[in-house]
Amino acid sequence: MRNKIEFEVYGDYALFTDPLMKIGGEKMTTQIPSYQAIKGIVESIYWKPSIIWVIDEIRVMNAIRMESKGVRPINMSGGNTLAHYSYLRDVKYQVRAHFEFNQNRLELSEDFNEHKHHNIAKRCVNAGGRRDVFLGTRECQAYVEPCNYGEGASFYDEIDEMHFGTMVHGLNYPDETGRNMLETRLWHPVMRNGSIHFIRPEECEFVRPIHEMSAKSFVLGESMQSVHEVSKELEGGV
Repeated sequence: MRNKIEFEVYGDYALFTDPLMKIGGEKMTTQIPSYQAIKGIVESIYWKPSIIWVIDEIRVMNAIRMESKGVRPINMSGGNTLAHYSYLRDVKYQVRAHFEFNQNRLELSEDFNEHKHHNIAKRCVNAGGRRDVFLGTRECQAYVEPCNYGEGASFYDEIDEMHFGTMVHGLNYPDETGRNMLETRLWHPVMRNGSIHFIRPEECEFVRPIHEMSAKSFVLGESMQSVHEVSKELEGGV
């Protein structure tokens, strides 16, 4: 596939928060990451408003294990309370993704340079990402390394199918849909022999509006780093 990157992301803990568990203040992770969570990781590696990352599939390398921790979250009114968060423990995923040009950003069409973005993205993967990478929430630090997707053994290689019910797929943002509405997508993920193939955002049948929202505007040459600046940053370390 054109414009693809392949990498491994891993960390001691992950917290892909189930929205239903946010109401009471005690967070519980889902068993697998959402499309949006993986997309956030890819955008931490390399992102520009002129491109859209599409997550093709992931491989769950380690066994799905959970661990509960007592934490003291800060209240908005001041002080803190005791809560229990349930995390995934010792996680590792292989990821395959590719980018497409954002046709809702035609004002940035001069930046639709496939060769440039693909080469920068691969260099960013080799460098471990341009921004901090985390698995779901900020306290779950993660690390990125390049890999050949499909190599190595997954804990679930011999398991034909695992179903995870209805889960959040991701969010529709105005700059990617052309609609002035923030929306949430739902889907029914299935893991086959350790791999989860993500359907594309536009293929999700269950889409619900959240609230009205407008896209942020960008001006080429003013709001975006030049190629020279990106290359200079990568040479000095990401």
